[in-house]
Amino acid sequence: MEELLYGEDPEPSDRFPAGPLYVPVRPGPSGCAARLFRTPLGDRTAVGFTSERRLVVTLGAGQAWIRLAEPALRALTAPLGVTSVTIDPLFTAPAPAPTPAPAPVGPAVLEAALAAPAQRIG
Repeated sequence: MEELLYGEDPEPSDRFPAGPLYVPVRPGPSGCAARLFRTPLGDRTAVGFTSERRLVVTLGAGQAWIRLAEPALRALTAPLGVTSVTIDPLFTAPAPAPTPAPAPVGPAVLEAALAAPAQRIG
């Protein structure tokens, strides 16, 4: 089997650091913590962006960030079992919206529901 040269290989096997990244963070008890995300397959991944604009387009203007080199981001997340870093993801799912608390059910509502005749479905 002939080995491909880097010019012919669409994904070279050697990883090159992406350079300083814009890494999304969240407030934590000791300062800030890198936000971790999930891949489409459900694996945890660290995320970095190559520009502030890309971070803002994907996560919004209110997202806090710090600058970290890719090796530093990997070293930061490795103890958590996160071994992958996703650079410039194009899509993130929105955060789940908070659900309103259900209205309390008083005794009168409960009695009325129990007294109503059952309806046949189908």
